[in-house]
Amino acid sequence: MVNLSTPPCKECRLESFFVPTLIVALAEIGDKTQLLALLLAARYRRPWPIIWGIVVATLANHAAAGAVGSWVSSLFSPVVLSWILAASFAAVALWTLVPDKLDDDDARLGRPYGPFVATTIAFFIAEMGDKTQVATVMLAAQYPEFVLVILGTTVGMLLANVPVVLVSHFAADRLPLTLIRRVAAGGFAALAVYAGYQAVTMSTIVSG
Repeated sequence: MVNLSTPPCKECRLESFFVPTLIVALAEIGDKTQLLALLLAARYRRPWPIIWGIVVATLANHAAAGAVGSWVSSLFSPVVLSWILAASFAAVALWTLVPDKLDDDDARLGRPYGPFVATTIAFFIAEMGDKTQVATVMLAAQYPEFVLVILGTTVGMLLANVPVVLVSHFAADRLPLTLIRRVAAGGFAALAVYAGYQAVTMSTIVSG
């Protein structure tokens, strides 16, 4: 993971993309936006407009979330930021263990306008305050490569949602959701531990 006190490197750039991709893909499985993708696919039976709607909504939503994360990272010293991230990742790890539900209002958003517009509006709204959006804020604060983080979280969303859209009869509840939630929670917990380790290491350097 990126050391906040060092400039970006090739390995850090790769990490800025692949870690968000993996974390968000796992966190998205069984999430309400994945349930929304399943519902939209069953309703419209037009996968590609739905997939493009997911892409547009996710890029817009996560770009805004990432901008917030980058801004927050500029407000604190690396040590303080690492402690904040450690606590935040730990909280999201616990949140990930809680099963998600889809609100009826989210499913109805944009319905009169066709699959692309309906998906774009519904996904953007449903993602507000969702754990994958919160994770994007924290990942953008953790990693220096803003664009790669946003691309990574977007690819993660697509890895989780595109198969559901393309094979809409494969219901999300057939997946081992409890196991997947635990794996995702473990990923967030690992990020929390590493951020805490960074905080302790940098505090020791500063005090020394």
